[in-house]
Parts: sequence; C-alpha cells; structure tokens
Amino acid sequence: MSTPPSPRGAERTDGPSVRIGALVPLTRPGWAEAGRHLLAGLELAAGEVNDAGGIAGRPLELVVRDTAADPQRAAAAVDELARLGVAAVAGEYHSVVARAAAARADALGLPFLCSSAVLDALTEQPTEWVARLAPAQSRGWRIYADFLLGAGHTRIAVAAEPSVYWASGARILRDHLAPRGGTVIELDASALTPAAVCDALAAHDATVLLLLVGHPEPAVPIVRSVRRDQRLAGLLIGAPAGQPEFAEWAALLGDDGAAIPFLRYLPERLGPLGARVGTALRERLAEAPSFVAFEGYDTVLVLAEVLRSHGTDRTRIAGSWSRVVVEGTRGRIRFCHAPGIDVRQWAWAPVQVVDRDPAEPGRFRVLHHG
Repeated sequence: MSTPPSPRGAERTDGPSVRIGALVPLTRPGWAEAGRHLLAGLELAAGEVNDAGGIAGRPLELVVRDTAADPQRAAAAVDELARLGVAAVAGEYHSVVARAAAARADALGLPFLCSSAVLDALTEQPTEWVARLAPAQSRGWRIYADFLLGAGHTRIAVAAEPSVYWASGARILRDHLAPRGGTVIELDASALTPAAVCDALAAHDATVLLLLVGHPEPAVPIVRSVRRDQRLAGLLIGAPAGQPEFAEWAALLGDDGAAIPFLRYLPERLGPLGARVGTALRERLAEAPSFVAFEGYDTVLVLAEVLRSHGTDRTRIAGSWSRVVVEGTRGRIRFCHAPGIDVRQWAWAPVQVVDRDPAEPGRFRVLHHG
C-alpha cells in the first residue's frame, strides 16, 4: 500500500518522489486502532510537506507496510523497503515489532525513526541508524509507579502475558517500587481465567491491578470480571501501556472502562502547532486523536527537516540525528544519547498519567505529570 502526495502538493512539486517507508499495525493481531491513528498522523504531515513544496521541490511519498504486530513480517518489510530505495523507515507501535525492524534497519544501514515503541532495548547494541520519538519505557513506567505511590498504593498486582515488553514493564515497576516500600505481585494472565485473577487479587489483598496484557483480549474480560467482584470494590485497575486511550476501549467497556489510569505522551497544553494539528487529525479520524497520531505527525516533521537539510543519502541522514532541532506538536524535538538507551532518543517527550472520567467516559482527566 502506498500513500501518494496530496493533489494540492503535487501542483508545486516535480521530479521523482522522495520515499519514506512506514511500518504500521493495520490488521489483527496488531492493535489496528493504534495503527490507524499512527498512519493518520504520518499521512497528514506528508500531505502538508507536499503542500509546502515537498523536499527540495520533490514530492514526499509514504510507502506503507502493515506489520500486523508480527516481528518477522516487519523485518521482511524493512528488507523490501530498502530494495525499493526508501531514504528512511518510520513508524511502528508495538515494541517487540519495532525491535525487529530496528535490528534489520541497523544491519542494512537504513535510517529508522521509531514513532511509538517504548522498549528500552530497541537494539542489542549502540547504533546511529535508529532514533526514537517515544519516551523509553523505563521513564514512563517509573512516572506511573510514582503516581501509584503518591496515591498511597504499595501492594500492586500485575496480570501479565508472556512478552519481552510486559516482562520489562514488570521489572521496571518492581525495581522502582521495592526501595520505596512497594510490593509487586505477578499473576500469569496466560494461565489464569478472569475469575481466577479475581481470586488471586482477593487472596493477596492487593489494592491495584495493572493490566500488562493485550487488548481487547484478555484485558476487556479481566476488567469486566474485576468490576463485578464485590470483594474487589475498592481496587484500582491500571493500564500503563495505554489501552484505554482508544475509542474501542470505551465502546467495549462503557462505564467499566473509566477510572483506569494509563500513560499518555502529551503536554499539559498543546501549543499553536499542536492545536492546529489536533483539529486536522480529528477531522481525518472522525474522532479525538490519540497521542499516537501526534507521534506519527512529528515523525514526518522530523524526517522532512532532515531530508531538506541533509539530502536523501542514508548515511548522512543517520549522521544527522544529533543535529536535528524541530518544533513538534508536543514540544521541541532534539535527539541525544540518553543513559541506558542504545539509540538516538528524544529526551524527553512529555508524560501524563490520565484516565477516563467516570462521570463522562468520553472525557480524559490528567492525574499526574512526569
């Protein structure tokens, strides 16, 4: 699937297009709703770049590939995109998938700007070929842990499925909470039914359940079961990975999906650019844009600046990450070597802990700032 330049942009651009590969989860088992928002941001920014004259008069073209949350499919897509002559690869939401794409891009010498995946270990070794916009998992999840401690919670259960990403999240929480008097109780969501999860929560006297699981299964059945268990009436449910951000969550759970705090990467207040882009994204999506849509927009904004300043040579693109300074929708973007992170990292995107308001589940409440 390929996204051509907008018709208006085509009037003011000429010559062969500058191609960027876009990795996006658009079908199951990928989180397709997140992928749709990510693609909306990428496409909106690409269209605006072309409306402004493209890249040195050449149209910018997105060459989109659906990863479907499959690491092997993503790696194969990177191979294909490299053969097609893209200047760089962008996108991806799922951390495990982005890690496979990053490894392949590094091996091929193809610049990769990761939009949304947060896993700290995006690559196994330091590389200049990969940069990332999303904050590292260790940063966001420590902020989330501080929110829990500030609310008086010290007995925290996590229902987790087997995954490098979920295991990393559980470890970050445990390491951050333990020195501060917190206890993390790990429940195997792949082995327990929702009813058994409720029994374990009651037995351990936990005050918080964190969902480190996929959406909609098994997250939605677990939430429903917990909400209906009288033994757990005072339990806080949390979803640090952001499952409640999207409309499907509210559609499936209704009132049960409210008051479940999650991480969102937006500032307290959007500036003029962010507000304008937010309005345009809302029109494109026919719903409120998630932070993932803003990540997609900022990705193309950064790559367009790099391409205008340094051309389409892949080595020059990768060598330019440290010199990028771009006013994005959520703040000024510049990349550095953050401690413990082996890729060029925007340090840092804003972090919020947010939930859906029980009185109005379509409205978000900001509970904590990082």
